[in-house]
Amino acid sequence: MDPEWLAACLEDTSSRFLPFWRLNVLIKQQGPALGWARRGLLGLMDEGVGAVLLGVRDNIAHFAVDISTMAEPLEQLGLGGVAEFCDVRSAAVQLSAEDCAIVAQGRALVDWHDTHRFCARCGAATLSVNGGAMRTCSSCAAEHFPRVNPVAIMLIVRDGHCLLGRQAAWPRGMYSALAGFIEPGETIEEAVRREVMEEAGIEVGAVSYHSSQPWPFPSSLMIGCTGEAISADIRIDEAEVEDVQWFSRETLARVCRGETRADELFIPPPMAIARTLVDAWLADD
Repeated sequence: MDPEWLAACLEDTSSRFLPFWRLNVLIKQQGPALGWARRGLLGLMDEGVGAVLLGVRDNIAHFAVDISTMAEPLEQLGLGGVAEFCDVRSAAVQLSAEDCAIVAQGRALVDWHDTHRFCARCGAATLSVNGGAMRTCSSCAAEHFPRVNPVAIMLIVRDGHCLLGRQAAWPRGMYSALAGFIEPGETIEEAVRREVMEEAGIEVGAVSYHSSQPWPFPSSLMIGCTGEAISADIRIDEAEVEDVQWFSRETLARVCRGETRADELFIPPPMAIARTLVDAWLADD
Protein backbone atom coordinates (compact mmCIF):
# COMPACT_ATOMS: atom_id res chain seq x y z
CA MET A 1 0.00 0.00 0.00
CA ASP A 2 1.31 3.45 -0.95
CA PRO A 3 2.18 5.14 2.39
CA GLU A 4 1.91 8.62 0.84
CA TRP A 5 -1.60 7.88 -0.43
CA LEU A 6 -2.61 6.52 2.97
CA ALA A 7 -1.21 9.57 4.78
CA ALA A 8 -3.11 11.83 2.38
CA CYS A 9 -6.34 9.92 3.09
CA LEU A 10 -5.89 10.37 6.83
CA GLU A 11 -5.47 14.12 6.29
CA ASP A 12 -8.34 14.40 3.81
CA THR A 13 -11.36 16.14 5.37
CA SER A 14 -13.70 14.04 3.21
CA SER A 15 -12.46 10.73 4.68
CA ARG A 16 -14.87 9.02 7.04
CA PHE A 17 -14.22 7.17 10.29
CA LEU A 18 -16.43 4.59 12.02
CA PRO A 19 -15.91 4.64 15.81
CA PHE A 20 -15.85 1.46 17.91
CA TRP A 21 -15.95 1.67 21.69
CA ARG A 22 -15.20 -1.57 23.54
CA LEU A 23 -16.14 -3.39 20.31
CA ASN A 24 -19.55 -1.70 20.14
CA VAL A 25 -20.24 0.32 16.99
CA LEU A 26 -21.62 3.86 16.83
CA ILE A 27 -25.16 3.95 15.44
CA LYS A 28 -27.10 7.11 14.68
CA GLN A 29 -30.59 6.88 16.07
CA GLN A 30 -32.10 8.57 13.04
CA GLY A 31 -32.33 5.94 10.34
CA PRO A 32 -30.83 4.03 12.11
CA ALA A 33 -27.49 4.35 10.30
CA LEU A 34 -23.79 3.89 10.86
CA GLY A 35 -22.28 6.78 12.82
CA TRP A 36 -19.55 7.85 10.39
CA ALA A 37 -17.43 10.72 11.71
CA ARG A 38 -14.83 13.14 10.35
CA ARG A 39 -11.07 13.05 10.89
CA GLY A 40 -11.19 15.03 14.15
CA LEU A 41 -11.84 11.67 15.77
CA LEU A 42 -8.25 10.60 15.07
CA GLY A 43 -6.99 12.55 18.06
CA LEU A 44 -9.16 10.42 20.34
CA MET A 45 -8.38 6.97 19.00
CA ASP A 46 -6.28 4.25 20.62
CA GLU A 47 -2.82 4.77 19.13
CA GLY A 48 -1.94 1.12 19.67
CA VAL A 49 -4.72 0.08 17.31
CA GLY A 50 -4.55 3.01 14.88
CA ALA A 51 -6.92 3.80 12.04
CA VAL A 52 -7.87 0.68 10.07
CA LEU A 53 -8.64 1.15 6.39
CA LEU A 54 -11.94 -0.55 5.49
CA GLY A 55 -11.98 0.47 1.83
CA VAL A 56 -12.71 3.24 -0.65
CA ARG A 57 -16.18 4.12 -1.92
CA ASP A 58 -16.95 7.00 -4.29
CA ASN A 59 -13.27 8.01 -4.03
CA ILE A 60 -13.65 8.49 -0.26
CA ALA A 61 -11.52 6.45 2.15
CA HIS A 62 -13.37 4.81 5.03
CA PHE A 63 -11.65 3.76 8.26
CA ALA A 64 -12.52 2.09 11.57
CA VAL A 65 -11.12 3.64 14.75
CA ASP A 66 -11.04 2.36 18.31
CA ILE A 67 -11.92 4.99 20.94
CA SER A 68 -12.13 2.57 23.87
CA THR A 69 -9.70 4.69 25.89
CA MET A 70 -12.49 7.27 26.32
CA ALA A 71 -14.43 6.93 29.58
CA GLU A 72 -17.76 8.44 28.43
CA PRO A 73 -17.59 8.67 24.63
CA LEU A 74 -21.15 9.84 23.96
CA GLU A 75 -20.85 12.61 26.53
CA GLN A 76 -17.37 13.63 25.42
CA LEU A 77 -18.38 13.68 21.76
CA GLY A 78 -21.66 15.49 22.43
CA LEU A 79 -23.75 12.68 20.93
CA GLY A 80 -26.15 12.02 23.80
CA GLY A 81 -29.65 11.50 22.43
CA VAL A 82 -28.36 11.48 18.86
CA ALA A 83 -26.39 8.23 18.66
CA GLU A 84 -25.41 5.26 20.77
CA PHE A 85 -22.80 2.53 20.85
CA CYS A 86 -24.55 -0.75 20.07
CA ASP A 87 -23.55 -4.36 20.45
CA VAL A 88 -22.84 -5.61 16.93
CA ARG A 89 -25.50 -8.33 17.14
CA SER A 90 -28.14 -5.75 18.05
CA ALA A 91 -26.92 -3.39 15.34
CA ALA A 92 -27.11 -6.11 12.69
CA VAL A 93 -30.87 -6.43 13.15
CA GLN A 94 -31.29 -2.73 12.32
CA LEU A 95 -28.84 -2.31 9.43
CA SER A 96 -28.67 -3.23 5.76
CA ALA A 97 -26.63 -6.24 4.62
CA GLU A 98 -23.98 -3.89 3.24
CA ASP A 99 -23.63 -2.00 6.51
CA CYS A 100 -23.57 -5.28 8.46
CA ALA A 101 -20.58 -6.39 6.36
CA ILE A 102 -18.79 -3.11 7.11
CA VAL A 103 -19.43 -3.50 10.84
CA ALA A 104 -18.24 -7.12 10.79
CA GLN A 105 -15.03 -6.13 9.04
CA GLY A 106 -14.40 -3.19 11.34
CA ARG A 107 -15.10 -5.04 14.59
CA ALA A 108 -12.96 -8.03 13.65
CA LEU A 109 -9.98 -5.87 12.66
CA VAL A 110 -10.21 -3.54 15.65
CA ASP A 111 -10.33 -6.54 17.97
CA TRP A 112 -7.41 -8.24 16.20
CA HIS A 113 -5.20 -5.17 16.48
CA ASP A 114 -6.07 -4.73 20.15
CA THR A 115 -5.18 -8.34 21.01
CA HIS A 116 -1.99 -8.58 18.91
CA ARG A 117 0.06 -5.70 20.26
CA PHE A 118 3.03 -7.98 20.98
CA CYS A 119 4.99 -10.30 18.74
CA ALA A 120 4.26 -14.01 19.07
CA ARG A 121 7.87 -14.76 18.10
CA CYS A 122 9.91 -12.52 20.42
CA GLY A 123 7.41 -10.66 22.63
CA ALA A 124 8.35 -7.15 21.51
CA ALA A 125 5.74 -4.52 20.66
CA THR A 126 4.14 -4.64 17.21
CA LEU A 127 3.09 -1.73 15.03
CA SER A 128 0.08 -1.37 12.72
CA VAL A 129 1.17 -0.85 9.10
CA ASN A 130 -0.37 -0.74 5.62
CA GLY A 131 -3.56 0.85 6.88
CA GLY A 132 -4.08 -1.87 9.45
CA ALA A 133 -3.69 -4.72 6.96
CA MET A 134 -0.87 -6.18 9.07
CA ARG A 135 1.35 -5.61 12.11
CA THR A 136 5.14 -5.79 12.18
CA CYS A 137 7.40 -6.47 15.14
CA SER A 138 9.46 -3.50 16.27
CA SER A 139 12.33 -5.82 17.19
CA CYS A 140 12.56 -8.91 14.95
CA ALA A 141 10.52 -7.51 12.01
CA ALA A 142 8.18 -10.51 12.00
CA GLU A 143 4.98 -9.85 10.04
CA HIS A 144 1.58 -10.69 11.53
CA PHE A 145 -1.68 -10.78 9.56
CA PRO A 146 -5.35 -10.95 10.62
CA ARG A 147 -6.70 -14.48 10.57
CA VAL A 148 -10.14 -15.95 10.07
CA ASN A 149 -11.22 -19.05 11.98
CA PRO A 150 -13.37 -21.45 9.90
CA VAL A 151 -16.48 -22.81 11.61
CA ALA A 152 -18.77 -25.46 10.17
CA ILE A 153 -22.45 -24.85 10.90
CA MET A 154 -24.81 -27.51 9.68
CA LEU A 155 -28.46 -28.37 9.34
CA ILE A 156 -28.78 -32.15 9.54
CA VAL A 157 -31.97 -33.57 8.03
CA ARG A 158 -33.79 -36.91 8.01
CA ASP A 159 -37.34 -37.95 7.06
CA GLY A 160 -38.88 -34.46 7.08
CA HIS A 161 -37.12 -33.42 10.29
CA CYS A 162 -34.00 -31.37 11.04
CA LEU A 163 -31.62 -31.47 13.99
CA LEU A 164 -31.27 -28.42 16.26
CA GLY A 165 -29.55 -28.00 19.59
CA ARG A 166 -29.14 -25.49 22.39
CA GLN A 167 -26.51 -24.43 24.93
CA ALA A 168 -27.34 -23.88 28.57
CA ALA A 169 -26.31 -20.20 28.42
CA TRP A 170 -28.84 -19.38 25.69
CA PRO A 171 -32.24 -17.82 26.41
CA ARG A 172 -34.97 -20.25 27.31
CA GLY A 173 -36.57 -21.81 24.22
CA MET A 174 -33.76 -20.98 21.80
CA TYR A 175 -32.51 -23.71 19.44
CA SER A 176 -30.09 -23.41 16.54
CA ALA A 177 -28.04 -25.41 14.05
CA LEU A 178 -25.10 -27.33 15.45
CA ALA A 179 -21.68 -25.79 14.80
CA GLY A 180 -18.02 -26.19 15.61
CA PHE A 181 -14.52 -25.09 14.61
CA ILE A 182 -12.81 -26.93 11.75
CA GLU A 183 -9.65 -28.58 13.03
CA PRO A 184 -6.22 -28.59 11.32
CA GLY A 185 -5.99 -31.25 8.62
CA GLU A 186 -9.77 -31.63 8.45
CA THR A 187 -12.09 -31.07 5.48
CA ILE A 188 -15.36 -29.20 5.85
CA GLU A 189 -17.28 -32.43 5.34
CA GLU A 190 -15.23 -34.24 7.98
CA ALA A 191 -15.80 -31.39 10.44
CA VAL A 192 -19.57 -31.59 9.92
CA ARG A 193 -19.64 -35.34 10.54
CA ARG A 194 -17.31 -35.15 13.56
CA GLU A 195 -19.14 -32.28 15.28
CA VAL A 196 -22.57 -33.88 14.86
CA MET A 197 -21.30 -37.22 16.13
CA GLU A 198 -19.58 -35.58 19.12
CA GLU A 199 -22.49 -33.38 20.14
CA ALA A 200 -25.52 -35.49 19.21
CA GLY A 201 -24.30 -39.03 18.50
CA ILE A 202 -25.81 -38.86 15.00
CA GLU A 203 -23.99 -40.39 12.04
CA VAL A 204 -24.00 -38.19 8.93
CA GLY A 205 -23.61 -39.31 5.33
CA ALA A 206 -23.70 -36.90 2.39
CA VAL A 207 -22.73 -33.29 3.16
CA SER A 208 -23.24 -30.31 0.83
CA TYR A 209 -22.19 -26.67 1.04
CA HIS A 210 -24.94 -24.05 1.18
CA SER A 211 -23.56 -20.58 1.99
CA SER A 212 -21.26 -18.70 4.35
CA GLN A 213 -21.32 -15.73 6.70
CA PRO A 214 -18.61 -13.73 8.49
CA TRP A 215 -19.09 -13.84 12.25
CA PRO A 216 -16.86 -11.29 14.02
CA PHE A 217 -16.97 -12.82 17.52
CA PRO A 218 -14.09 -12.45 17.39
CA SER A 219 -13.19 -13.41 13.81
CA SER A 220 -14.91 -16.47 12.37
CA LEU A 221 -16.22 -17.51 8.99
CA MET A 222 -19.37 -19.59 9.33
CA ILE A 223 -19.46 -22.21 6.56
CA GLY A 224 -23.07 -23.31 6.21
CA CYS A 225 -23.77 -26.89 5.17
CA THR A 226 -26.57 -29.39 5.02
CA GLY A 227 -26.09 -33.04 5.85
CA GLU A 228 -28.11 -36.24 5.57
CA ALA A 229 -28.38 -38.23 8.78
CA ILE A 230 -28.02 -42.00 8.48
CA SER A 231 -28.93 -42.63 12.11
CA ALA A 232 -31.68 -41.13 14.27
CA ASP A 233 -31.05 -41.93 17.93
CA ILE A 234 -29.71 -38.85 19.76
CA ARG A 235 -26.96 -39.24 22.37
CA ILE A 236 -25.90 -35.78 23.52
CA ASP A 237 -22.58 -34.73 25.01
CA GLU A 238 -23.74 -32.67 27.98
CA ALA A 239 -20.36 -30.95 28.16
CA GLU A 240 -21.04 -29.50 24.69
CA VAL A 241 -24.80 -28.95 24.52
CA GLU A 242 -27.76 -28.89 26.87
CA ASP A 243 -30.23 -30.46 24.47
CA VAL A 244 -30.57 -31.67 20.87
CA GLN A 245 -33.88 -32.54 19.22
CA TRP A 246 -35.40 -33.44 15.87
CA PHE A 247 -37.93 -30.81 14.71
CA SER A 248 -40.52 -31.32 11.97
CA ARG A 249 -41.10 -28.98 9.04
CA GLU A 250 -44.52 -28.11 10.40
CA THR A 251 -43.15 -27.10 13.81
CA LEU A 252 -40.41 -24.88 12.39
CA ALA A 253 -42.76 -23.34 9.84
CA ARG A 254 -44.98 -22.24 12.74
CA VAL A 255 -41.95 -20.82 14.55
CA CYS A 256 -40.89 -18.82 11.49
CA ARG A 257 -44.41 -17.43 11.14
CA GLY A 258 -44.34 -16.29 14.77
CA GLU A 259 -47.05 -18.70 15.86
CA THR A 260 -45.20 -20.07 18.89
CA ARG A 261 -44.22 -18.51 22.20
CA ALA A 262 -40.57 -17.49 22.36
CA ASP A 263 -40.08 -19.10 25.76
CA GLU A 264 -41.30 -22.39 24.28
CA LEU A 265 -39.31 -22.43 21.05
CA PHE A 266 -37.54 -19.88 18.86
CA ILE A 267 -34.65 -19.94 16.41
CA PRO A 268 -32.08 -17.29 15.36
CA PRO A 269 -33.30 -14.22 13.42
CA PRO A 270 -33.07 -13.93 9.61
CA MET A 271 -29.66 -12.22 9.74
CA ALA A 272 -28.04 -15.41 11.10
CA ILE A 273 -26.86 -18.16 8.79
CA ALA A 274 -28.53 -20.77 11.02
CA ARG A 275 -31.88 -19.21 10.10
CA THR A 276 -30.85 -19.10 6.43
CA LEU A 277 -30.26 -22.85 6.50
CA VAL A 278 -33.64 -23.50 8.16
CA ASP A 279 -35.47 -21.21 5.72
CA ALA A 280 -33.84 -22.92 2.74
CA TRP A 281 -34.81 -26.34 4.07
CA LEU A 282 -38.41 -25.27 4.64
CA ALA A 283 -38.59 -23.85 1.10
CA ASP A 284 -37.15 -27.04 -0.42
CA ASP A 285 -40.25 -29.17 0.07
